[in-house]
Amino acid sequence: MPELSHRRRLLVLAICCMSLLIVSLDNTVLNVALPSMQRELHASVSGLQWTIDAYTLVLASLLMLAGSTADRIGRKRVFLAGLTVFSVGSLLCSLAPNLELLVVFRMVQAVGGSMLNPVAMSIITNTFTDARERARAIGVWGAVVGISMAAGPLVGGLLVESVGWRSIFWVNLPVGLAALLLTLRFVPESRAPKARRPDPVGQLLVIALFGCLTYTIIEAPDAGAGVIVPFAAVAFVALLGLLWYEPRRTEPLIDLRFFHSAPFSGATVIAISAFAALGGFLFLSTLYLQNVRGLTALHAGLWMLALAAPTMLCAPLSGRLVGNRGPRLPLLVAGCAMTASAVLFAAFEAETSNTTLLIGYVLFGIGFGFVNAPITNTAVSGMPRAQAGVAAAVASTSRQLGQTLGVAVVGAVLASGVTASAYKETFVAAARPGWWILVACGVAVLAVGAITTGRWGRRTADRTADKLQEREVRSAAGVATPR
Repeated sequence: MPELSHRRRLLVLAICCMSLLIVSLDNTVLNVALPSMQRELHASVSGLQWTIDAYTLVLASLLMLAGSTADRIGRKRVFLAGLTVFSVGSLLCSLAPNLELLVVFRMVQAVGGSMLNPVAMSIITNTFTDARERARAIGVWGAVVGISMAAGPLVGGLLVESVGWRSIFWVNLPVGLAALLLTLRFVPESRAPKARRPDPVGQLLVIALFGCLTYTIIEAPDAGAGVIVPFAAVAFVALLGLLWYEPRRTEPLIDLRFFHSAPFSGATVIAISAFAALGGFLFLSTLYLQNVRGLTALHAGLWMLALAAPTMLCAPLSGRLVGNRGPRLPLLVAGCAMTASAVLFAAFEAETSNTTLLIGYVLFGIGFGFVNAPITNTAVSGMPRAQAGVAAAVASTSRQLGQTLGVAVVGAVLASGVTASAYKETFVAAARPGWWILVACGVAVLAVGAITTGRWGRRTADRTADKLQEREVRSAAGVATPR
């Protein structure tokens, strides 16, 4: 990639953030619309889970493929394709006549979305080569998530109340078109110096693992063991297959040696935990505010501002802290805040009081605002720039997998405890185990962040980076790399 002026780099960052905006906005807007969709499409709790998880599942399954493909054939080219497919998928979602087709069209959206965030992060990584400047750029990137969380509930509430839930997908069309035109004009093409070969077996194993695991969790409350056990078995076999097959490939879909770095492995666990907490938090909160309290979509969106505003404010601060002092402090703040928030709901039924509900939302927003920048920065720092797309894709995959599992697990727990005949009366008690799961997620962010960001973690990261760089040099020289 040619050296760009400071102004051009900021423009590239803005264009990449536009793609993040429509992908993130899509999730937050959809959560506000869930009760309206449930009523119009006659959907069960598991049906609502699939409208979210069909998207995040496909996204998680294809992100690594998209990252490596972008490194191979060109990041700008893949980014443009992603914007096009995502916009078309959004249009199809707005026209879906039933729940089944809506889930299918959400999967089309996800195919496009898989080509956006990891590729955009790879473009940012290769545009901002200075470590401190890159950390600040990632902080801005994280702030966009906060913006989408702030704007999503309000925009979604207004659209659902005035036009209907189908209109929430129209928001993506003008933003996607603008990003497409600006990318054509201002984003330079870039690719890895050495093209990585496709790994179709690894890709199929990832799809089998994520898909069967999610199906097992979501359908467990309603389906019998005869249906669930085969899917669980396939997921387990696919996991074993990945662990056996991938290390034997010269250019694997998932380079398991990345995980020799404690900070990288920690960032993966933290991403899964934090986004599982986010997915579960939004799912429970949206259903509670509208189905139990009886609030309108717009009123529920206003309540969500208490979560979104701190996220938007804390994300750039987290990026600056990561750039100046490293990822440890932001992760500790994030873990403490997210844990405290979940404990309020799990132990003290925070949703039953306006004061504790507000405090719980603000605490979670602070925690989530601080967690995103250190995840991304740790995932790409220390890795060879030639593999930036793959490293960023692993981090993005961890986020989407976490959100998928959060909605699946918390939704399954809720579905097993709530009764249709006494929905409002049983909801809070049925949701309590889900909140304790979110407490565990917050503790994981805190503990793993503390363990993997110290001196020992940095030493493992340095050793891993040296070995990966040595492999790059050997591969470029045509020398076989010993296993």
